[in-house]
Amino acid sequence: MTNTFKLKKGLGRGLSSLIGDTSTNPISNKVSISSIIRNKFQPRKNFNKEQMDELTYSIKERGIIQPIIVRRQSDKYEIIAGERRWQAAQNAGLHEVPVVEIEADDLKSLEFAIIENVQRDDLNSIEEANGYKRLIDEFKYDHEKVAKFIGKSRTHITNCLRLLSLPAEVIKLIEEKKLSQGHGKVLVGLENSYQIAKKIIEKKLSVRQAEHLVRIYKSPKKYKVITNDSNIKALEKSLQEKTGLTAKIHHKKNNKGTLFFEYNNTDQLDRLVMVIKANY
Repeated sequence: MTNTFKLKKGLGRGLSSLIGDTSTNPISNKVSISSIIRNKFQPRKNFNKEQMDELTYSIKERGIIQPIIVRRQSDKYEIIAGERRWQAAQNAGLHEVPVVEIEADDLKSLEFAIIENVQRDDLNSIEEANGYKRLIDEFKYDHEKVAKFIGKSRTHITNCLRLLSLPAEVIKLIEEKKLSQGHGKVLVGLENSYQIAKKIIEKKLSVRQAEHLVRIYKSPKKYKVITNDSNIKALEKSLQEKTGLTAKIHHKKNNKGTLFFEYNNTDQLDRLVMVIKANY
C-alpha cells in the first residue's frame, strides 16, 4: 500500500510500517480540534515546555505540516500519534487540524504511541518502561518480542523494565530527570536506594562514580584492628578534630568496645549528627 503522506521512519518497524498493517486505507481530512481526545495508551506524561512553546510558534507561523493520526471512538477521534501537535495547535488557537483516520485496535494504538514516543530523545525511561510493560501485561508480549518490535536490544528492554521495581521516590527522581536511566540501573535491588539516590544528586555523581559508591555500600566494612594505646589516642584525636567534640574509645582485647562522644548542648549534638550523615 502506498501512503499519501510521509511519516518519519523510526526504531524497529516505524510508524509507516504500522500504518501499512491496518486493514483499510487511511482517510485524510480536517476535523474540529474539540472533537479530538488524547490517547488513553499515551506513555508520555510530561511534555517539555520549551519544546512545546517552539512547536506552538511553528504551528502559528506555518500550520500543521504532518497530520495527526487518529481512530474513530464513537463521536470523537482518539489520537494515535501526534498529541504534541494537537496540544500545540490548541495553544496556537487553531479550530481545525489535519488528521489521518485509520482503523486500529487497542494493541495497534499502543504500538503507535510507543513507537512515536521512543523515537523522541526526551521520553524519560520510566515512561518508556511503562509503555513496554503495557505491551507485556495487556497484550502478552515477551521481552524478546518487545525488543524486536521497538528495534532495541533485549538487554535494553529488560534493564528499562527493571527500573519499575525501584521505590516510588526514586522513580519520581528519574521522571523529573534528576537521575538518568544509568543511575537508576545502578540503584535497582538496593534497600537504601533512595538515600543513595539523594547522595548521587547532592554530589552530582556520574554513573561510574555512582557505581563506585554502591560498591562501597555493598562491601562489608573492614575495620582496622587497634593494637595499642597510641593508636587509640591518635584515633580519638582525629575524631575530635573532625567533630569538634571530645571522643573516647574503650577498646577491649577481643577487638570489641565502645565509642563515646561528649557534647555540652544540642547544637553540638546537631553538629555530630550532621557530620555522620554527611559522611555515611
